[in-house]
Amino acid sequence: MRVKVQYLGFIKNLIQRGEDEFELQDNASLSQLLSKIAGIYGKPFQREVYETGLKDVKMGFVVTVNGVLTGQLKGVDTQLNNGDNVILMSLMSGG
Repeated sequence: MRVKVQYLGFIKNLIQRGEDEFELQDNASLSQLLSKIAGIYGKPFQREVYETGLKDVKMGFVVTVNGVLTGQLKGVDTQLNNGDNVILMSLMSGG
């Protein structure tokens, strides 16, 4: 199955890309996708955003699947489907 991933904010600047498409096995989970991304973009991505085996992305980042926050789904255990659109972004803060 194919899944589109968009990177926004800090993540986009970190990896110097706005989006990717990935071919995944059927019934792949979000954690499998994030591990694949971490393998491609290496230590900077792992240090800042996600390390394989974590139960969630690191503090300050959120993920949506088809516009729904993963906190409203099953977190990194969310099952992905062909054609899903995943967005990885940093949270904004200010004062």
